[in-house]
Amino acid sequence: MHPRSSGILLHPTSLPGKHGIGDFGTAAYKFVDLLANLKQSLWQVLPLCPVADGYSPYQSPSAFAGNPLLISLALLQDEGYLLLEELENIPDFSLDFLNFAEVEIWKTGRLRQAFQNFENNATELQINNFDHWCISQAFWLDDFATFASMKIISGGLIWSEWPEKWRLRESEEIQLFREKHALEISFHKFVQWQFFKQWSSLRKYANQQGIKIIGDLPIFVAYDSTEVWANPELFELDENQQLSAVAGVPPDYFSETGQHWGNPLYRWNEMRKDGYSWWKNRLRFSLEQFDIVRIDHFRGFENYWEIPSSAATAAEGKWKEGPGFAFFEEMKKELGDLPIIAEDLGLITTDVNVLREKCGFPGMKVLQFAFSDDNNSYLPHNYKSSNTVVYTGTHDNNTTLGWYRELGDMERERLRAYLNKDVKEDSVCYDLIKLAWSSNADIALAPLQDLLNLGGECRMNLPGTAGGKNWVWRCRTEPMNDLKLHWIFQLTEKYGRNQ
Repeated sequence: MHPRSSGILLHPTSLPGKHGIGDFGTAAYKFVDLLANLKQSLWQVLPLCPVADGYSPYQSPSAFAGNPLLISLALLQDEGYLLLEELENIPDFSLDFLNFAEVEIWKTGRLRQAFQNFENNATELQINNFDHWCISQAFWLDDFATFASMKIISGGLIWSEWPEKWRLRESEEIQLFREKHALEISFHKFVQWQFFKQWSSLRKYANQQGIKIIGDLPIFVAYDSTEVWANPELFELDENQQLSAVAGVPPDYFSETGQHWGNPLYRWNEMRKDGYSWWKNRLRFSLEQFDIVRIDHFRGFENYWEIPSSAATAAEGKWKEGPGFAFFEEMKKELGDLPIIAEDLGLITTDVNVLREKCGFPGMKVLQFAFSDDNNSYLPHNYKSSNTVVYTGTHDNNTTLGWYRELGDMERERLRAYLNKDVKEDSVCYDLIKLAWSSNADIALAPLQDLLNLGGECRMNLPGTAGGKNWVWRCRTEPMNDLKLHWIFQLTEKYGRNQ
């Protein structure tokens, strides 16, 4: 059970700043201050891992690494790793939308310069700190830095198209590569060191201001990832290490043909043999980075949708049994109490609810889903327990204003009847946030877009699609400053979420 509280959902890439992407610098600290001033006690940050094609952090090349683009170059300058003149001639980046390709090219160049300066000028203390951190993180860092380096040396090829000796991880060949490309590998380790150093400082500051961080743990990893390359025996691959089946979900609210995610599935029976040690490392690592972890697609631990890799759509899949309660018993034996939020949206059956309740994890309710019928389980009066997290909408939904503009007449009438008022565009965000904050759910969350009453053009992600406008929205500084006297302050006090 969690204390009665509330907070804001915002991916750090959406923070304002002049380097084309939000980062862990000044704007992030100001956002923490804003949360504290508004009496909020939670910041949901979503996954912070690297992204690849499509920009989605749910299709990441690593389950452990951080996204280098979130590193603050200004903080690197403060540390002495970049000179003032090395941060001049900043491209004319958009303040409203993120261009990943342009930002990655420019920012990676600055990160490589910072690493070169570290190599040339680092003090003995800095070198010792770096070496000590690398040793402490070797269980994931060595493979990740090697994988990232091979990716670059190969010209960006997917790992299954690498030379056979790399692909099969022949020990002598891997050792030769690490010796030959030691500097490139060291660069990737340096970048990760700076990422986690900056993130640790930001999280510590947030905690000091009374703000807890909710992080995201995507249940699956990408096929083209360090984990699948380094541990192919743990994933559903054929004899040629190609995908034999992939993850997704059947037809649901988001898609008439289901969602074909393309992630490899786990060989749960193989993982069970050593007590799920890979998962223990992953969950332990997440709990070290965040105060609360939201597990995406929780239902996959009870049963998951297996789609043949050759299938045209996700509708051709079938349900398979997951590891169930025994998995979480193993995690708890090793890690103790698990401050987890279970993402249980979509098609949820009784056995999934039983698993979640047996684990004691709060589930999720999304108010944008609540008005399709009069007895909808997402309507606040139907919440069976306060051990619940209620959202106006999530990163996968339209903004509340965008949702309202597309709402059908019947749903609009149900919304009006439920709130007993004439809902309009200039009030709908307030109305839904008030409904969430006044509910019996222990935790209430809203995306920043809803506090700002922004339309669908500011939506974060459209499930089942890749690229385009997904994951590119950014907030300008001025609207953030205008929030200092926001009405959410009064709602939080009124409904007792400022404890």
